[in-house]
Amino acid sequence: MPELKPNNPRPKKSLGQNYLIDENISKNIVNTFLINEEDQILEIGPGKGSLTKHLLMKSRIVKVIEIDSVNCGILNYNFPDLQIINKDFLKINLKDLKDGDNKLRIIGNIPYNITTPIIFKLADNRNIINDAQLMIQEEVAQRITAKPNSKEYGIPTVILNVICRPKLLFKVSRNCFYPKPKVDSRIIYLDFNISKENEINDFSFFRKLVKTAFNTRRKTLRNSLKNLNVDLSKCGIDLSLRAENLSIDKFIELSNNLSI
Repeated sequence: MPELKPNNPRPKKSLGQNYLIDENISKNIVNTFLINEEDQILEIGPGKGSLTKHLLMKSRIVKVIEIDSVNCGILNYNFPDLQIINKDFLKINLKDLKDGDNKLRIIGNIPYNITTPIIFKLADNRNIINDAQLMIQEEVAQRITAKPNSKEYGIPTVILNVICRPKLLFKVSRNCFYPKPKVDSRIIYLDFNISKENEINDFSFFRKLVKTAFNTRRKTLRNSLKNLNVDLSKCGIDLSLRAENLSIDKFIELSNNLSI
């Protein structure tokens, strides 16, 4: 597996930079995304362009957001026509990046230290995003797709499985990166066209309910939901259960009963 050239700057630990250096994996990630020429592709954290070069072969509308100005210079040199946004993804207005009627399609190798904020930012902008294919820490991917009655099942699981359809794709070994991280990664696909949100009477209350229930996950629902200031007699479910015992559909039922 090739190392980065000596004249390239070393990855910055402060930015969570772990560069993908396996060419076959890069191709596989892009090919799995099933890109059409007219798709509006937005890549988060392209680094030196391991995915970017393959994206440009698939779509004529590719934009990248890269916080590292040194990497922006490398990208500009290698891909002169590429639209590069040298900003922090978490501080950018995604609506400004959307052109025409087509929704954005998001792809990227996400820094482990800001994975959750990035995913929830995408969720908050779901009205302009078609789907996303992200490389994230294996542990986080497992939490997003966890089943009830497990320690991985929590707030991200319930919220994200309501507003989109997550799907685990293939695993990526830590050996495919430089520097090599301490954990393996996973490609996860988020389809924002499939949602249960229309089944919920008050989505703002639903989010508050889920967070309140899991913030004290060792307590029964009877105790953890006391601070919601709602009439728990209307809940319609067994309050001796804990948050991790409720399926997503049961959380929706509970929310609708309590928000009437």
